[in-house]
Amino acid sequence: METLALILAGGRGSRLDILSEKRVKPAVPFAGKYRIIDFSLSNCSNSGLFHIAILTQYLPLSLNEHLGVGKPWDMDRRDTKLSLLQPYKEWYAGTADSVKQNIEYVKRSGAKYVIILSGDHVYKMDYQKMIQQHKEKAAKLTIGVQEVPMADTHRFGILRTDGDGKIIEFQEKPQNTDSNLASMGIYVFNTDVLIKALQDIEEENLDFGQHIIPHLIGGAVYSYIFDGYWKDVGTYDAYLEANLELTSTVDQVPLDMYDRNWRIFTRSEELPAVKIGSKATIKQALISNGSIIAGSVTRSVLSPGVIVHPGAHVENSVILNDSEILPGARVINAILDKEVIVGFDVKLGYGEDYSANKERPELLSSGINVIGKGVKIPDNTIIERNCRIFSNADLKTVTSPIKSGTTIK
Repeated sequence: METLALILAGGRGSRLDILSEKRVKPAVPFAGKYRIIDFSLSNCSNSGLFHIAILTQYLPLSLNEHLGVGKPWDMDRRDTKLSLLQPYKEWYAGTADSVKQNIEYVKRSGAKYVIILSGDHVYKMDYQKMIQQHKEKAAKLTIGVQEVPMADTHRFGILRTDGDGKIIEFQEKPQNTDSNLASMGIYVFNTDVLIKALQDIEEENLDFGQHIIPHLIGGAVYSYIFDGYWKDVGTYDAYLEANLELTSTVDQVPLDMYDRNWRIFTRSEELPAVKIGSKATIKQALISNGSIIAGSVTRSVLSPGVIVHPGAHVENSVILNDSEILPGARVINAILDKEVIVGFDVKLGYGEDYSANKERPELLSSGINVIGKGVKIPDNTIIERNCRIFSNADLKTVTSPIKSGTTIK
């Protein structure tokens, strides 16, 4: 085996808040029938990388069930291997620490190279092109990079390169910088270099961005420029925006999900075909298998098994599996987790008050409502904007209207 792929999939994804309340971020549904981790796994499969270890930690059950033996990604053959690596001594304390705790696995793999990936980004990428550049430049470490808006540089590792793409400076999440070349969190290491760095650096919360990369700068560390679509969907706004972008017309959609030469694989439920009622109207939407649409759906993404009843209207929203929108209900600018029931004549996303969420204003301020798994919204309820309603909430005891900025647990 030449290359071992390690996918880091243990992060809670705290900015996704309600959506990661019962599952790890890479297991969050995306684009209707997929999970976020499907993109990294499919990239591996399409790139011919079939020896993969997934490092899990936080609430791994949903992710483990989704992965199974890796059959959808062609990982169940004799010459392939999909391993789930969970902490067995103590909790992972950083991205690099998670690899360090599994250093024996890396050694035993016998791989010449290790590619380290994040399980919570949405993109399509041929990793072999990056590995090939790594070889050609005789690099010890190659980092996938992309230009980002200057306003977002504080969220990334930011670097500078010379004329040959060699990295000469790296700052982890700087508050002030005039460079916008950002690390994508995709690394190709020579295996011996990775092992030595993990063993040499003594840090409690060992992290690639804070410790490993700065330790290696000055040596043969190069950038690999990726100019395709790549998005971290780690906030409510980014998650909703990325989903809704996929409903654009074919010539405008930023991520082609219909490319037969680069398929996105997933573990699918066996459900019947989508059913469209005689009075249904659908404009600019993704509708997944098993859904029944008898009402109106506009610029929205519906996961498998969603039912939109006659007279119901869904707009600018993401509705996850097996949720049901009853007659007369209006769901606008919302993210609904699985098995939510929106009662008769409910108004979800109502009024002109855009007050930010009082408990977590940094999470919700643009008017989105987020409803947790299994919540039942009583008939005629009005929910204004920027509301967080967690999965255990009992709305029968709550007075309508639910004002903008409210959190109900």
